[in-house]
Amino acid sequence: MKKFSFSFFAIIFLMYFITTLPVFAEEEDSWEDESIYFIMVDRFNNGDPSNDFEVNVNDPSAYHGGDFQGIINKLDYIQNMGFTAIWLTPIVNNEPGGYHGYWTEDFYEVEEHFGTLEEFKQLVEEAHSRGIKVILDLVVNHTGYHHPWLNDPEKADWFHVAKPIFDYDNQEEVETGQLAGLPDLNQENPEVEDYLIKMAKWWIEETDIDGYRLDTVKHVPKWFWEDFSREVKSVKQDFFLIGEVWHNDPNYSQAYVESGIDSVVDYPMYNVLSNVFASPDQNISNLYKIWERNTTIYKNPYILGNFLDNHDNIRFAEKAEQNGQNPSTRLKQALTYMYTAPGIPIIYYGTEIAMPGGADPDNRRMMEFKDHELIDYISSLSTIRAEHPALTKGEFQLLYDGSSVMAYTRTYEDEKVLVIINDSSESQITKIATEDLGANKQLQSLLNDKTIRDKHGQYAIELDGQTAQIYLLQEHESNTVMYLIGGVVLLLVIVFGILLIRRKKVA
Repeated sequence: MKKFSFSFFAIIFLMYFITTLPVFAEEEDSWEDESIYFIMVDRFNNGDPSNDFEVNVNDPSAYHGGDFQGIINKLDYIQNMGFTAIWLTPIVNNEPGGYHGYWTEDFYEVEEHFGTLEEFKQLVEEAHSRGIKVILDLVVNHTGYHHPWLNDPEKADWFHVAKPIFDYDNQEEVETGQLAGLPDLNQENPEVEDYLIKMAKWWIEETDIDGYRLDTVKHVPKWFWEDFSREVKSVKQDFFLIGEVWHNDPNYSQAYVESGIDSVVDYPMYNVLSNVFASPDQNISNLYKIWERNTTIYKNPYILGNFLDNHDNIRFAEKAEQNGQNPSTRLKQALTYMYTAPGIPIIYYGTEIAMPGGADPDNRRMMEFKDHELIDYISSLSTIRAEHPALTKGEFQLLYDGSSVMAYTRTYEDEKVLVIINDSSESQITKIATEDLGANKQLQSLLNDKTIRDKHGQYAIELDGQTAQIYLLQEHESNTVMYLIGGVVLLLVIVFGILLIRRKKVA
């Protein structure tokens, strides 16, 4: 009886204590949890001077010396910022001048300026040992201008007839015409399709990469992507395919997702994101309108690729400075949105130091490794995003829709995170009713020590101009104290009950 009484009271106490504690469920990793660091191999870091032939750092259209060893040497740098994947521009052998990787000369050979196949395999192994996935840029639409196949009579039908694209609204022209004069591959030829798919599978089998960023997707027929996706995923089931569909209509992009590609980089979001934060006096709530539209179009909008700048567009910092804005200040706001809104953040190398850069090739400058406040800020955002599944999986709800202030929540199971961004140059006070967040709660900043409690039926949150805040909704401290007091009281009752039972037994 004594053992039964003790066990009974102990179980009651344990159940009470467990129900008053937060539950941290172990989440299964998926691509919506990733954050991607985008690297142009030649312009990132020179780790092996022995492959520096034809290098001219003063010529923006020449090789600058970046290579696989240079990336390996900086994997800790990338990991410390919290990135979980790297996307590399194409690494296949390119014709002279193809520092960027998009002028293929041999689909099965590694570009010698970057290193060897074995060195690339080492890069993948080193990345995987740090929990970093590797995505390769893959081009199946075209070859370089002087590919050997062009002089092979037996491969005359491996290319479409040489003609430019005059009308980008004409899908046949888009798929069969030459982009920038590059020889356009004829995927309708079964030999070409078979070659390209086998090549894509070979790179996965040979190097154990984790995904492809598919270049110029809209210039290749959808039926090809259906075959391609099926075959590629037969090699590695969780292999990730994210496509470049450079188009402003998400309905147009979604058609390629339906063809088997997992996701696309979100150009409509890029246009709004870049304009809102790089320019003054923009309507910040337009960001939410893009999200609302995406939810009605995409099967899984949570894995769309969100980006601020890339190798084809003017860098964000350049645009912000041209518009009279402080690049670092504005980048903090934009990055806060990218890391707390649905989608996969894709950060172009150099953004972490507010690297400027105009149109191509100026937006492809050699990386500078130096201290910068944005490096620590990205690291903080990465930590917050990793620790709070609401920011990757949670429901996205707009709470306050002002022209210059935006407040939204991300909610997943019992976790709720509030994000507020003040796009104006003046300090703003945002008032959010308790019915939107809950009474007797508090907002704990995840960026600093600030705590805000509800008063008079609302949370009054003041933000300086052009700043952002991330808050975790918590139980009020006083409630936590009451839980602890209640636990102690219950424990005393249990102990008293046990002693009382023992005294009766003795009597």
